[in-house]
This record gives sequence, structure tokens and C-alpha cells, in this order.
Amino acid sequence: MKFEDIEIEDVDFEAMLEESFKKEDSGSDLVEGTIVSINEDDNQAIIDIGRKNEAIIYLDQLRNSDGSLEFKEGDKIEVVITGSKGERPIVSYDLAQKRAAMNEFIEEYDPEQEYIIEGKITKKNKGGFIVDCDGLEFFMPRTLSYISNKTNPIGKKIKAIIVKVDKESGSVVVSRKELIEREKSKVEEIIKNLSEATEPVTGIVKKITSYGMFVDVGGIDGLVHYSEISHKGPVNPAKYYNEGDEVKVTMLDYDKKKRHLSLSIKAATSNPWDKIDEIIEVGDTIAVTVSNIEPYGVFVDLGEDLEAFLHVSEISWDKNVKHPKDYLSIGQDINVEIIEIDKENKRLRVSLKKLLPKPIEQFKANHNIGDTIKGKVTSVTDFGAFVKVGEVEGLLHNQECSWDKSVKCKDILKKGDEVEVKIIDIDTFNSKVSLSKKALEKSPAEEFAANHRNGDIVEGIVKDKKDFGVFISLENGVDALIRSEDLYPLKMEEIEKGQKIQAVLVFIDPKKDRIRASVRRLERQKEKEAVAQYSDDTTMTLGDIANIKK
Repeated sequence: MKFEDIEIEDVDFEAMLEESFKKEDSGSDLVEGTIVSINEDDNQAIIDIGRKNEAIIYLDQLRNSDGSLEFKEGDKIEVVITGSKGERPIVSYDLAQKRAAMNEFIEEYDPEQEYIIEGKITKKNKGGFIVDCDGLEFFMPRTLSYISNKTNPIGKKIKAIIVKVDKESGSVVVSRKELIEREKSKVEEIIKNLSEATEPVTGIVKKITSYGMFVDVGGIDGLVHYSEISHKGPVNPAKYYNEGDEVKVTMLDYDKKKRHLSLSIKAATSNPWDKIDEIIEVGDTIAVTVSNIEPYGVFVDLGEDLEAFLHVSEISWDKNVKHPKDYLSIGQDINVEIIEIDKENKRLRVSLKKLLPKPIEQFKANHNIGDTIKGKVTSVTDFGAFVKVGEVEGLLHNQECSWDKSVKCKDILKKGDEVEVKIIDIDTFNSKVSLSKKALEKSPAEEFAANHRNGDIVEGIVKDKKDFGVFISLENGVDALIRSEDLYPLKMEEIEKGQKIQAVLVFIDPKKDRIRASVRRLERQKEKEAVAQYSDDTTMTLGDIANIKK
């Protein structure tokens, strides 16, 4: 409830007090009596209180916690007269105990001391409220309650201070208002001192939550939001502080209506980003401590209230890092290299792998182009397969998978397969290794070259047509290219797939699997052979020679 909601009534205090206790204990007297008889069936006992008629008391008030009777016939007992039933007075043992306790408290009360009580509001009347404190009932006038008429305070726990003790009436008056105003005055003084402080003040961590922590500064609690703890940015306070820790804080704001005090720890310390250029530079190698691990990277503590981010891709040269926790652990000390300083957004990025030797360099130091090695397939794609050899992944392209150009890596390999390959290139600049499986096998072109030479006449079937020529399929799956200029006297537009063409071999390179043929040269070769035959055969007629030229 806000102070502004409190309604103060202008009431005669003495009259109000008298009225209150009249209603609570009307006609009551504290007397000593003797138990005359006990009737369990009627749940009653008869007590001689020295009056004309004996009094009645209900047995429930005379039983212990286990249900047994605390008194017997003939015992003396103090009771309070609370009413009557016919001509017999009705008495109360419970009320007598409360009255006796109250009398004892009043007798021992020292007016020179201050008594602050904590109790529960149990009753309400026109003048105020009855506050029960460990069985003692104190009166709190409405004007001293700081309780609005709009609220129902029954059952509410409160603190109050004793402001009056009346021994004659056996009553005690308490005030909640005075305590609240004292607290309000105290808070105002503390806030004034905090706002005027030129240096950070020391506080004690009282409670830690997910959104920050409450710090006691001189008797009042202020909230340090989790974004006001460190210059690193929002942090989990439980990772940095424990309840009871001393901390230096600075006041940010005080909301008088809500009585909310905002504090800051980071405002009480110098901002390292103001002098970041004096602390580190890009390229520096620094020692850090792993403070937090996420699937996408690691946060590391640099000290000086600075934190940097180590992305998962900067942990290792291995491109298949599944989770940073497989490489690092919280609290681990490591060396990293500064790779980015973003002063505007106050972000630092570091790299661990830059301080590690590149796997490609180690690979090159131990392997040469042409070496045959074994590796494990890590993935298969539409364009080939990646094969891991040690810490390096090499690419086995589809065109290097098999001499049969229709076969692709995914047709014969799967992830996890062990495969033997030959190194055909090592590119240290781009960290790439090219591999070949077909290079370990004898190519069809080599077998073809063993049985053919340039000048041999071959016959093939048209397999494909390009702008630059025609591919024909020869024996053993070997293809030969006939360039456009070598097709004469055939015409490109008249050639169809599946057509048989006869040509002469003009180029064979088995290592690169390249074979070329020519129809034009075949015509010339036939002509030369005819002329040679004429020279050897004098019986040939002029008509035969003419037919050859045709």
C-alpha cells in the first residue's frame, strides 16, 4: 500500500481506547475459584467463585493438547467472568490466562525502553484493531495504524511500537504509523547520502535472483539488475557473487512512490572499453579463462571486466567440430589470438586455431603429390566425396572416382568407408587436397594405347555432339574426339548419335585419357596408300587411279 492511500481519522483517542476494551471484555472480572464438580457428559465443570451462584466453565478450556483434563475437583483456578447462563455466571480460563499474562507484561514493562512487537491483526472495531502478539492482545487505534479503510487487515501480520501502557485498565496501545514514519525518514536520509556520495559505497549481497541481486546499503535494499553487474554485458549474478559478499555500488535512481532503489556495480568501476586500445590490439596473443560454453561458441574471460567470444569455427582447424565442450571446459585456461575489436558494439572476437599449426602444412610436410594413402569417407555429395586423412580432409571429385565417366562417388562410396586414393594436388594457400581413386587403376586409354598407335584406322559410334566436334565410342569404353575441322568430308549437321564413323588415330595421351581421331586425315591416308600401291603394281590402269581419287 502506498503512503498516499492512507486515511487518517480525527478521533478522540481516550474515548476510542475505552470503547474498544468495553466491547472486548464487557462485564469481565478476574477471580479465583475452586472446581466443585466435573461432568464429562455435559462437557462442563462447576466452579465456586465466592458468589451467590456457582459458575459454569466448559471443559474444552481445561484440557491439555492430548485431550486429558489439566485440573481435578478441588483445584483452585483463576478465571474471568464473561457472561451468564440463566442465573449462573459463565467463566473463561483461557481469557484468564491472557489477562494474567497481560498483567505480568504490564508489571514488567519498563517505560525507559523501546518495545517493538510483531503480531497479527485479529479483530476490528470502530476505534481501531486488536493485534495478537504471542497470546497478548494489544490495541492499535486506527489513526496509528496506517491502514486504509478500503482494505480488510484481518489476518495481516504487522510490526508496531508500544506507545502507551495503562496499568489501571490493563491495556497496551501500539502504533504502526510511528514505525513506518521512522523507516520512511531513515530511507530518505540513506537515499540523500547515496545521491550525494562522490565515491562508491560498500553494500552486502542479501539475495540473488535470475534478474539481478539485492544489496543492503546502510539498512535498505537496492536492486542491482543483471545488466548493471559487469561491463561485459548482462551476466548471471550467481556465477560471480554469493549472498553475504561485499560489493561496491553506485546509486542510479530511487522511485519514491514505489520505494524502489536501483544500484549499479559496473558504474562503480572504470569502463575498460574507455582504454581498450591501451590494453589489447588485433593480433595479440593473450591468456584467458573459459567462462561459458554454448553450442555455437565459447565465452572467455580476459580479466579487467572484459569478455570475448570464441566462435565454434575458431576452435580447431577441424571443420567437423560438433560441440565446443568436446574441446574445452569451463574454468580452463587457454591462449587465444585477438581477431576483432568492435569498440562501437563493445565486442571482442578471438581465435584458438590461429595459434595451432595448420593441418595442411603438417600434411604437406609428411606427404607428396603422387603418394598413395588411405582415408575414411566423412561425407558424400553430388559432386564427390570428402576423405579424411589424419587432420586433413581431401576432396575426391566425381571425375576422379572412376575411369567410367557415368560412375559417381555416391554410386560406390558411403560415409565411413575406408578408401585408398592417390594425392594429385596439395594447395596450402587454400588448405585443399585433391585426391583420385581412378589414378590407382589402369585406365582404358592405357590399355588402348598398348594395342594402338597413331595412324591406325578405327571405327566408332557417335556418342555425343558438341560445337567443337564429335565424340565417338571405341572399343573397351574408350572415347575419341573428332574436331569439327577434322570431320571433312562429313558435315556436322548431318551426323547423328549412334552413327558409325571411320577415322584415323592422330593423338593418344593415356595419362590424361585423351584420344583424338580425324576423318580428313583418313581420306588423305587412303589416297597415299593408293598411290603407294600403284607404284608397286604396274598393271594398274589409268581408270583405277581415277577411281581412287574419287
